[in-house]
Amino acid sequence: MDDRTTHFAVDVKIDRTSPVPLYFQISEPISKLIADGTLPPGTRLEDELSMASRLNVSRPTARKALQRLVDGGLVIRRRGVGTQVAPAQIHRPELLMSLDAELTRAGHETATQVLEYLVRPADDAESQELGLPIDTPVVFVKRLRFSDGSPIALLNNLIPASLAPRRAELESYGLYDILREHDVHLATAHQSIGAKAVGRVEAEQLGEQPGAAVLTLVRTTYDDRGGVVEFGHHVYRASRYTFDSTLFTR
Repeated sequence: MDDRTTHFAVDVKIDRTSPVPLYFQISEPISKLIADGTLPPGTRLEDELSMASRLNVSRPTARKALQRLVDGGLVIRRRGVGTQVAPAQIHRPELLMSLDAELTRAGHETATQVLEYLVRPADDAESQELGLPIDTPVVFVKRLRFSDGSPIALLNNLIPASLAPRRAELESYGLYDILREHDVHLATAHQSIGAKAVGRVEAEQLGEQPGAAVLTLVRTTYDDRGGVVEFGHHVYRASRYTFDSTLFTR
């Protein structure tokens, strides 16, 4: 059977007792098969109706699983053709995904410690970052992310309180995965990557020496209506983490 011309149905094992959302349990195994080349470009996937019936899930759950793959640039939808694995050249390392999902996809064991979770009225600077009126309730979160037992990043996020996940959720899942589960439609992000010498407190948290070089990332993420979903300022251990980019000519 040629998987490029037939509809491929991935054998997914669903654990309905798991706190992991069903759509994620469906989409993640498919994304891994695409990443390792098991599902080559052009492979046609089953439609959401067939998937929902075969896996005994709701049609919205199946639709959300496929949409997560579309949002990640892994599959494309074409009228009259259906859902296909996207051409290899657009499988970009810089997908709009949580660091937790990125590390998990790469085969690492992750953990998160929430260091701060503060609800407060937005000051002038924060209101400008989020595009909200001054004094609008916002949530500031500081997390320490671990990979294979070692600290790898400090993540500082400012989120409108109306969208912010609970502290317990952030200890178990990546921010973007939680927002998508809450029906926040992430669309685009603008980010700047830099470097600095780490200070004493951050060095202790990251397991680095004070003054060591670390990578920095400042990101503003928008939903499909152009509203700001979160503003992040992150610090990564340069000895453990790199940013990869793929550039294309027009």
